[in-house]
Amino acid sequence: MIQFDSNPNSVSGKDDPEAGRVYLSDVSSKDSKWDYFRSQADTVAHLYRGTVFDRYAGRISGCSGLLEFVAAIDSQTGLQEFRLKSARFCRVPRCPVCQWRRSLMWRAKAFKILPKLFEDYPKARFIFLTLTVRNCHLEDLRQTLASMNAAWNRLVQRKHFPALGWIKAVEVTRDKDDWAHPHFHCLLMVPPGYFAKPYLSQAKWSELWQKSLRVQYTPIVDVRVVKSETKLNNSMLESVLETLKYSVKPQDLVGGSDPEVDSKWLVELTKQLYKTKSIATGGLLKEYLKVLESEPEDFIHTEESLEGQTDYQSLTLYFEWLQWIKRYAMQR
Repeated sequence: MIQFDSNPNSVSGKDDPEAGRVYLSDVSSKDSKWDYFRSQADTVAHLYRGTVFDRYAGRISGCSGLLEFVAAIDSQTGLQEFRLKSARFCRVPRCPVCQWRRSLMWRAKAFKILPKLFEDYPKARFIFLTLTVRNCHLEDLRQTLASMNAAWNRLVQRKHFPALGWIKAVEVTRDKDDWAHPHFHCLLMVPPGYFAKPYLSQAKWSELWQKSLRVQYTPIVDVRVVKSETKLNNSMLESVLETLKYSVKPQDLVGGSDPEVDSKWLVELTKQLYKTKSIATGGLLKEYLKVLESEPEDFIHTEESLEGQTDYQSLTLYFEWLQWIKRYAMQR
């Protein structure tokens, strides 16, 4: 029989308007993010409501309202796992839940592919590169991104560009004055001799990016070495996660103090990013990682499946979203 990690009645009636409920975040701590992203999705749906994207409001409101989990316990170790089995997703580009699941799927695919890449190129090294431009008015974001992509194409064609292959992802953050700050996160695969002098310093990267952008100012660039004592170490993990995270942080969608301003910002952002590409690959990495350039078909299986494992007991559980308390609770 499945034993829950914590007492489902441990939350007092004083703090819990529905004492006695069993909450997903209490019985599976690793799934507590569901509450956060679904709560953000409710806010985004509210901001879309009554705008030109009102249809998105309805779709997001119905997103991931009911989650079906398999709760499994290993009969030898006693360890309990929750694995998502089914859910309905709206796939609206700016839905916080779907952005999160999309990011998880990209990362899961990348980590399935990387061992083969390391087998084929055991001596390759990696660097993590962040390329920025000056903030722009939100209304100019699409044009700014087009200019940045053109600059990137010029950069990769320069003779000093060292990468054998690359992944490039777009992120847009929101500044305090509601301007947009677009930037690229890039994971570059470089030859093993890259770090023998002379290698490209941060100042040199900044110079190359400035020339590629064809601007008069010096853009901010950050470059970091990905440690490779072991190929799938924490440094590599962090670099892949940073590269393949969502293109707009949920807090930048809903984080303002004025809902009317937030709504206008979200609507304009949606227009500016319509049909833009958030991830691109090139060089040797393209054949390995080109799958990351397309929309994932599956938002469910972001972890290894329990199928094929025989030494566990399982139980199917359903958790529904309770908007008024912003938590997923087991269906009664």
